Formats: sequence, C-alpha cells, structure tokens
Amino acid sequence: MEEKKRERYVQFVKQCKTMMISTINDHGEPFISYAPFVIDESHFYIFISRTAEHFQYMERNERVSVLLIADEATSTNLFARERVRFTCKPTHIGNNGNDHIFAKFEDIHGKPMIRLLRSIDFSLFQLTPMEGRYVVGFGQAFDVDLNGERFTHVIVDKNEEGRLEGQ
Repeated sequence: MEEKKRERYVQFVKQCKTMMISTINDHGEPFISYAPFVIDESHFYIFISRTAEHFQYMERNERVSVLLIADEATSTNLFARERVRFTCKPTHIGNNGNDHIFAKFEDIHGKPMIRLLRSIDFSLFQLTPMEGRYVVGFGQAFDVDLNGERFTHVIVDKNEEGRLEGQ
C-alpha cells in the first residue's frame, strides 16, 4: 500500500509544472508568488525576472518554502488536495554554464518562451529541498525527499476526545 502511495507521489511531482513560493519580504512579512520549474538531480530550478519582488527575497533569505498542489478542478475534496511542501535553500546560480537546465525548461515550457526570457532579465535559482511533506488525503501525510527515496508515514497521536495533542 505504501509503495503505491510512493509511486503516486513520484508521478504527482513529475506532472507539476509550477510551484507556489513563500519568502519573507524586507519588512519580515510573508510574501507568496509562483514560478514554473524543472527538476534536475534532486534540485528544483526556477527561472525568474531580476525585477520581480520574489527574486530579491530569494537572494536575501536562507530558506524558502515551495508548494506543489493539485488543480482544484480535478480534486475530489478541496480540504484534502494532493500537495507537497518543501523547505528549500535558494541559490542564485545565474545563466552561464547551465545549458542542460535550459534544455529541460525548453522541453517542458517551450523553446520560444525560454529563448525570449533568456533575452531579457531572467536568471536561474537552484532550490535545494531540505525537508518535505506530501499529503494525499486525510491521515495520509508522508515525510519525503524530492525523489521519493525517503517516504515515511506521519502518525499523529490523538487524545481520548479525538483532538490532536497540543490543542
């Protein structure tokens, strides 16, 4: 049963093309945005504009959170949408010497679009996942790594009244 969930997780990550990105702005307040991404060797890569607010916040923060989430239109229960969240270390790597990453962007997001973005102010960030949590339904949460090699069911203890401990 757990192996099927792991396979579902791996397929879910492969089908996602964009991620929500949570950073902290210059005033210490949360800031959320999104970006298309590709995966290469256990890292996410995003290609974003240098003038975008989240570019600056990514450079200034040691950690960011990212969320991949199933489409509302295809989810049977909006309280338990399939999703995976990662805490990541962002590294601005620039555009030089990353042709294999750009080739992946072209394959997934289209050659004309990526060529256009490369001609303006866009630049690459590498996001290194530190920890992740995959949720596929009620009571079905797993601590994961990006490739699904780590896949541990999360068990939450409840007291006799059915409340989660600590509430």
